[in-house]
Amino acid sequence: MDKQQGDRLRQLEETVAHLTRVTEDLSEVIARQDRDLARVTRRLDRLLLAEAERQADAAGSVAIADQRPPHY
Repeated sequence: MDKQQGDRLRQLEETVAHLTRVTEDLSEVIARQDRDLARVTRRLDRLLLAEAERQADAAGSVAIADQRPPHY
């Protein structure tokens, strides 16, 4: 193998190593975001349930789910 081919091969190997590292980093970010999103979704569900129960306990109020949005 001549020098030019060796340089090209080394460049390709470096590029593959870089892309592999970037892919692994992005995979870790996506996994963390998935965990964060699941946690936030659970918290939102609990908040919505607590607010619905609070409104159900209040006399004469209309539940949030039954109210019209303000832009109507």
